[in-house]
Amino acid sequence: MNMYLFVYDLMQFCGHSWIFTNMIIRFMTFGKDSLADTFHSIGLVMRLCQLLSVLEILHILIGIDKSRLLPRFLQITERIIVLFVVINSQEEVQGKYVVCVLFFLWNLLDVIRYTYNMLARMGIYYLPLTWLNFSLCIPLYPLSVLAKGFAICISLPYFESFGTYSIKLPFPFTLSIYFPYVLKMYLLVLFAGMCFIIRNLFSERMAHLGTGNIKNKRS
Repeated sequence: MNMYLFVYDLMQFCGHSWIFTNMIIRFMTFGKDSLADTFHSIGLVMRLCQLLSVLEILHILIGIDKSRLLPRFLQITERIIVLFVVINSQEEVQGKYVVCVLFFLWNLLDVIRYTYNMLARMGIYYLPLTWLNFSLCIPLYPLSVLAKGFAICISLPYFESFGTYSIKLPFPFTLSIYFPYVLKMYLLVLFAGMCFIIRNLFSERMAHLGTGNIKNKRS
């Protein structure tokens, strides 16, 4: 199972590294013009990586990953909902700068996380990388949540105009689901979940970067 998890982390590392490198090269080559085309250039690989991340929930459920289930479940579902439901379904949103910002934050965090995971599978703990993995996420995760919230907000007029995912059931049910209201309610869930996940990030940082743990990893 350790070899399987290593291969999984390696696949994710390769995918996110490609996306991250592609974004940087495109920005250095085309400047601001590359931002509006971010989704069309890397969206397919991004969607594949996020779909693959659903396996992490299964890893926790069957016991081969010792991470906590609820925080990981919330983080994965946040990305799936924003990427597939909000961004992928509205072409007008795909060209917004916030999509580039969101992808940059996601991939920066994931390149570090999967690099740390791969080395940890082999029993290698590089202290600067450990510090980055458990410290950088604390300021960057709230920024990514703000970017998700902003992406949802700018998508609302398009969901209202096109009626995407809004459903009106025929008689005798007389029930209608207005999807912009669903997204507005989800914003509350998103920010409530952020508070819970930040607490979990701090506890993970303390567990891995406490004085005793640092000494053990150095030795």
